[in-house]
Amino acid sequence: MPKSPLRKKEKAYIPEAVAQAKPVPTESPKWLVPAMISAFIGGLIWIVIFYISATAYPIPNIGAWNMVVGFGFIAVGFSLATRWR
Repeated sequence: MPKSPLRKKEKAYIPEAVAQAKPVPTESPKWLVPAMISAFIGGLIWIVIFYISATAYPIPNIGAWNMVVGFGFIAVGFSLATRWR
């Protein structure tokens, strides 16, 4: 069986604005790592205080919602971790 002829492909068009665009910065902001670690540790400390105080502190009168606050701090830490380069 004969081989089919090869087609030549056109070169992809790259707009001038894209070809000369500046690269995205490769470093994280200086505040990111301290804020991320603070959020992780703050959430952990919040949850530990909640358990040690027999569910009375850090904020009295909200009960088990203190767990939500602690895990909220940890979630903020994870969201900041996604921006770390």
